[in-house]
Amino acid sequence: MDRQRLKDQTGIQCFPLSWKVLGAATLCALALGFNGCKSQRPTGLSATPYVQAATAIEYPDVDDPNIAQLSYTPRPISINSPAPEEFRDITLQETMQSALANSKIFRDLGGIILRNPLANRSTYDPAIQETDPRFGPQAALAAFDATFATSLFYEHNDRALNNQFFGGGTRLLAQETGVFQSQIAKRTPFGGQYALRHNVEYDANNAPGNMFPSAWDVNFEMEYRQKLLRGAGIDFGRIAGVSEIPGVYTGILVARINTDVSIADFESGVRDFVSDVENAYWDLYFAYRDLDAKITARNSSLETWRRVQALNERGRIGGEADKEAEAREQYYRFQEEVENALTGRLIDGTRTFNGSSGGTFRSIGGVHVAERRLRFLMGIATSDHELLRPSEEPTRAEIVFDWDLSLRESLEKRSELRRQKWMVKRRELELLASRNFLLPDLDVVALQRWRGFGNDLLLENNPQRFSSAYDNLIGGDFQESRFGVEMAFPFGSRQGHAAVRNAEFLLAREKALLKEQEQRVVHDLSNAMADIDRAYQVMLTVYNRREAARERVKALQAAFEADKAPLNLVLDAQRRLAASETNYYQCVIEYNNAVKNVHFEKGTLLEYAGVHLSEGPWPNTAYEDALERLERRINLHGQHLPEHRVISTGTEPPFNGLPPAMEPPLPTAVNTEPVIAAPVNPAPALPPPFPE
Repeated sequence: MDRQRLKDQTGIQCFPLSWKVLGAATLCALALGFNGCKSQRPTGLSATPYVQAATAIEYPDVDDPNIAQLSYTPRPISINSPAPEEFRDITLQETMQSALANSKIFRDLGGIILRNPLANRSTYDPAIQETDPRFGPQAALAAFDATFATSLFYEHNDRALNNQFFGGGTRLLAQETGVFQSQIAKRTPFGGQYALRHNVEYDANNAPGNMFPSAWDVNFEMEYRQKLLRGAGIDFGRIAGVSEIPGVYTGILVARINTDVSIADFESGVRDFVSDVENAYWDLYFAYRDLDAKITARNSSLETWRRVQALNERGRIGGEADKEAEAREQYYRFQEEVENALTGRLIDGTRTFNGSSGGTFRSIGGVHVAERRLRFLMGIATSDHELLRPSEEPTRAEIVFDWDLSLRESLEKRSELRRQKWMVKRRELELLASRNFLLPDLDVVALQRWRGFGNDLLLENNPQRFSSAYDNLIGGDFQESRFGVEMAFPFGSRQGHAAVRNAEFLLAREKALLKEQEQRVVHDLSNAMADIDRAYQVMLTVYNRREAARERVKALQAAFEADKAPLNLVLDAQRRLAASETNYYQCVIEYNNAVKNVHFEKGTLLEYAGVHLSEGPWPNTAYEDALERLERRINLHGQHLPEHRVISTGTEPPFNGLPPAMEPPLPTAVNTEPVIAAPVNPAPALPPPFPE
């Protein structure tokens, strides 16, 4: 009945087991046990939930408040979107302030944040290095902190001994013991180590030779160990710390150098980010100018097409139907360029290290794409009800840099060179410390111990000598001392010599890298200085070309109206004028980028952009302590506090925002050759970027 019910519920036929079946099953199990177990993947319907659970992709449960904010991002503006009703004019300084204020992670237009997130610089990097619990300055100093250790153990022994000598006169030993130990130890930077210990031992046993059934033994001891050769000296302690392994250096000097390297990397990240922001700003400026030129050319071609069509209808150019088609083709060509200039294409724009260190200008055009890129760098919403529009005009005045001064600045202020010099300094310190490992271990050890013994632990009013252990200890009757020398060294010092050679090779490599970096800086500065001359001269040439193209268009249009010029020359003149308009603003942006790139190569880009780096405010107690130390030092030497030395007490309001942007100095002009027309007048205001 039970088998039938089970069959009806599960569809599985059940049979009663016989002794033969049970025996066969047992033999099979034994055979499997001897042959070993083989894991087989479950099959059938029963394997489906297991496989799904085992192969499912798990998503971590992370509280991400950005998801809720980003989920309301409006649809981006495209070519089919209605024209925005408002424009937001923004200066370069406002752009820089917004970008720096909203960038904990320095954004990169190359997509590194997704492909290799750890390669992105951030504002947290110096603090992370400073607080590194393994290799940071605090970790290096913590190795010399005083440490406290204590232990307390109780033990009960009940054993039979073969020799009554070891049992104190009995072969059946019953014993209760307790041990308390405490220690304060501290290392010194010059290779010494102090230790202050307190030990308490309690022993109660049934040995017949005991003075007391239970006794206390207490002692205080002081130990000092000083290295004389290997590991000795303040220099070694500040470089290698407490490391006793050649090649592993964890001293405070090395830790501080690592922090300085991190600060140099941080400055390089800020510089690259500032350069990218300025590149994106001028890319958007060019996109608007390019769109304006394309719209003007399209409207001009449309007017030409209408005139040709009207003349064709009046029979003035009858029999030449291709003229109307030619004018119509040019109109749609310019319309295509307007659409591309409005939306843009997703290709790489101007950014750092795309041909030059500061970024080579790439005239990709596209207002929408350039505007979204600038918004991304500024850390604001990708799209909203208004379009960003640059309100500053690029400089067109000639700027001349002094070569000798620029060369010295580049070799002194470039953060990459400062970083590499710190690495050279670190390798020099490591070489100095590695030579110490060639010396043998020679330690001098001194120990002084005060002992006390008694029947009881604490003080009691008992005239007997050993009534109290602490009373006996205070009396100072039992004192022990030890002084000795320990020495050890490996024959040949193979590891030490390898460490020295390795440190020498590392130092040689860092010096070679520094030399190559300096040569590269000079090479890049030479390119930047030559490029600024090229960009300025080409800007003048293209300006004259644009003026000539305008005059040609006016002349040919007048001749065409008088039936003295063919249509194809008019259309060709319109194309040339549109190209010269675009090329002119391209050259203007190239010139401004060339000026910025010279500051990039000199290491003065942050000053040029009005960005200054500084450490965060110290606690007020730090300022007060610095002021007290300075006053004591001055009073000690009988001097007065200089008026120009002002110590802040931390009461000033915190620094908010960035200082005003620094305009580049305008040196005297060196180009005195006459030109047809110089582009020194400011360009007209930007027109609306959308066609009527």
